[in-house]
Amino acid sequence: MSLVNLIRDDALTYSHDFLPLGQYQAGNFTGLTRNVRPIHCHSHNDYWRRVPLFEALRWGCTGVEADVWFFPERHGELFVGHSTRDLTIDHTFRSMYVDPLMRIIDQQNTPDRPFETTSKSGAKNGVFEMDPTQTVVLLVDFKNDGHALYPVVSEQLEPLRRKGYLSYYDGKTLTPGPITIVATGNAPFDLVTRNTTHHDIFFDAPLSALSPLSSQTTNHETKRAGGQGTVGTTPLSTFDLTNSYYASVDFKKAVGWCWFGRLSSSQKQLIRSQISAAKERGLKSRYWGAPQWPVGVRNMVWRVLVEEGVDYLNGDDLKEMTRGDWGAKVHGSWLG
Repeated sequence: MSLVNLIRDDALTYSHDFLPLGQYQAGNFTGLTRNVRPIHCHSHNDYWRRVPLFEALRWGCTGVEADVWFFPERHGELFVGHSTRDLTIDHTFRSMYVDPLMRIIDQQNTPDRPFETTSKSGAKNGVFEMDPTQTVVLLVDFKNDGHALYPVVSEQLEPLRRKGYLSYYDGKTLTPGPITIVATGNAPFDLVTRNTTHHDIFFDAPLSALSPLSSQTTNHETKRAGGQGTVGTTPLSTFDLTNSYYASVDFKKAVGWCWFGRLSSSQKQLIRSQISAAKERGLKSRYWGAPQWPVGVRNMVWRVLVEEGVDYLNGDDLKEMTRGDWGAKVHGSWLG
């Protein structure tokens, strides 16, 4: 049995001055994703970054996260922040995410005549120049009353919806778009699924509550009274690609501690079964709350998750997360 070496640890190489991001905030998106390979990583608490959204896109992350709050007396505005003490008037859902994403995708779909033409198929180019078909997940974390938040979030997404930039389900087929909206936190499952013929906001399903389809059961007894994957659900609720996109869970609560810097064989089997249950339903598995320190333990967890086929890595250190080797081969489902 070995112990984590607290003296010598893997190098932490993240730098805050690695990209000239100011030009993108100013509205010049030229070269934003040029030579950037999209990677299935999720920018956790993205709004805390020095340059929210743009920093994640420049690293190739295909998922970003915005925590939103709604206060009726604020005239329908949504404010972005981890807690109420973090909120400011100028940090809004529209200004930080909806409007910039719309302008980026507008530019990606504006032909430079006479050299380019728009797509004859009607499909919209996404954010990434190297793979225009790659969707970007905008994870919207409903921080207070989900039933009050939902219609406001939906209304503020209307500019993206009107231009055909959102992935949607029409009752028969899931049509991917440049942006996929996923609702988490206190998001209400009953409102997400209310319209059975068209919806473009998808649920963040509770990963640890998914049982193998062969058992035909859902492990609802493990669910909490509130929070991610629970609001607006019933014991008969089912989660699949018609209503959900991510399937997420808190790593520490679902898997446990990395004692002595390792994951046990039973923990790895648990991860394997959870990821498999999500894949059976066509959902993208994601763990949040995984260890961030020591760096060697963090890298070990990332390596195990990728080897077991996790669909999205969730993290804060974008440079290291997108590096993708950590001393082991990279799983195709993550980069692919």
